[in-house]
Amino acid sequence: MELAGIKRQLQDLADSVLDGSVERADASVVSQILNVLLRAISTELQVKEQLELQQRLEQMEAELAERKERRPYGA
Repeated sequence: MELAGIKRQLQDLADSVLDGSVERADASVVSQILNVLLRAISTELQVKEQLELQQRLEQMEAELAERKERRPYGA
């Protein structure tokens, strides 16, 4: 489930509470579950970003080391 789907579910849930077709207590539980899902998605994105940054840093460090080997400092 993507963010757009969760947002749609939350809006539908809010509308259903307002029109009385869903009990507030039920909506509260569902919204808590959706909040946990949003936090999991956020954490997953943060991990992915960190891994990408780590890979880029390692690549840059390798390139820098390679340059230093080809042209020693002060030469």
